[in-house]
Amino acid sequence: MAFLPITRRKFVRLAASAGVVALGADTTLLEPNCPRIVRKDIALRRWPARLEGFTIALLSDFHYDPYFSVHPLRSAIGMVNGVHPDLIALAGDFVSVPLFGDSAVGAAAAEPCAKLLRQMRARYGVWAVMGNHDAATDPARITRSLRDVGIRVLSNQSVPIEQDGGRFWLGGVDDVMGGTANLAATLHDVPAGESSVLLVHEPDFADYVARYPVDLQLSGHTHGGQVRIPFLHPLFLPELAKKYIWGQYHIGGLTLYTNPGLGTVRLPIRWRCPPEITLLTLHRAAA
Repeated sequence: MAFLPITRRKFVRLAASAGVVALGADTTLLEPNCPRIVRKDIALRRWPARLEGFTIALLSDFHYDPYFSVHPLRSAIGMVNGVHPDLIALAGDFVSVPLFGDSAVGAAAAEPCAKLLRQMRARYGVWAVMGNHDAATDPARITRSLRDVGIRVLSNQSVPIEQDGGRFWLGGVDDVMGGTANLAATLHDVPAGESSVLLVHEPDFADYVARYPVDLQLSGHTHGGQVRIPFLHPLFLPELAKKYIWGQYHIGGLTLYTNPGLGTVRLPIRWRCPPEITLLTLHRAAA
């Protein structure tokens, strides 16, 4: 069989086409469906000595759908259970506001999302707050769906978490963009001098939280930018997600960790921004 010669121009076009196909497969089929565990040691000045080494698994931005975001969520369940966290924190956006039609229709994803999340186990339970997509669809339905499977939703309130004579307070505010967050009410029952961990969907709220006696804020919302082009700032970030985009930050005496999420929104694409399960190990900071 005779082979026709390939010109340099044709070779370049074929190579470019192959590269586009490979990049498309990576951004839609591989990276979005392969969550990773990121381990972080967090030292807090007021953390109880008796709770040394307490672990929290932080997940966020599930944006459940039966075609795309369901796959990283299913993978994450086994990964979380495999590291045996003391507590699991879910930082909101269980559903998505639909591009078209009644926004409340998006809340129909709450029940199947909750049925998957219920499979995660932690000694001190699974705790959640609402995100902006939850607040803009049907937050009552989403909250009910989570509570029906044993996931406790914090709504401008704090609860004590106790172990071996040590105690910290876990708080959660309603969604900030939804206009119902009340930090003063959330912290009202927390005794002065005791350590507090706060769930807030939007990370940039940390500038306000830093005025209060909160030790650690756990957030999501940003998706880490979802698509990160080298040497460029993320092209799209939502409101209240433009400053503290991904990872650990310090704002005065407050430590913040922003999780880049599990799911995707609008387009099922991630590039250079893999879905993340953050395993935080908490320590008492040296005096």
